[in-house]
Amino acid sequence: MQFQRLGMVEFVPTLESMKAFTATRTSETDDEIWLLQHPPVYTQGLSGKAEHVLDAGDIPIINIDRGGQVTYHGPGQWVAYILYDLRRAGMNVRELVERLEMAVINLLADHGIAARGDPAARGVYVQGRKIAALGLKVSRGRSYHGLSLNVDMDLTPFSGINPCGYEGLEVTSVARELGVNQVLDTFDLGEQLLVHLEQALSPKA
Repeated sequence: MQFQRLGMVEFVPTLESMKAFTATRTSETDDEIWLLQHPPVYTQGLSGKAEHVLDAGDIPIINIDRGGQVTYHGPGQWVAYILYDLRRAGMNVRELVERLEMAVINLLADHGIAARGDPAARGVYVQGRKIAALGLKVSRGRSYHGLSLNVDMDLTPFSGINPCGYEGLEVTSVARELGVNQVLDTFDLGEQLLVHLEQALSPKA
């Protein structure tokens, strides 16, 4: 497993890089996780419906090839793109999604935040509020796209959409759940996320 820490990068060039990596990788290519943040952008999945975009304002909307509906990416949110060979790992898509959810759940537990997944609406939730979203594309048994974790960000843009296609769905962040009295190191949390993802995706997990 290789890690790429890309910092703040534009969405479209990153998507094209993921596609190129996936199209050219071989059975010998190491899996990679790209940890990054995006400037403000809404992304609309393959099954996305226009009515779930309520008021985008000046934030661009990009139609993409992952599953799911519309979500928001912005500064203060860690995005982990999972470039993973499911066929080589002997893993199906459902198991991959469950492992990604568990990585986030375990990370949050380390900080005293109780979270859970929801098989009927994939992602990670804290008391019914969504804190992490997942969306994958699998091509020839290899995944790209991944997950986003709201860490310490302005959540206002989520009010411009029905997050993940669910009207009235509330969102939250690690900073909001921890409260103002706890210091949150955003960079360190990203590194911790990589550790949990590597553990979750190991063959022995």
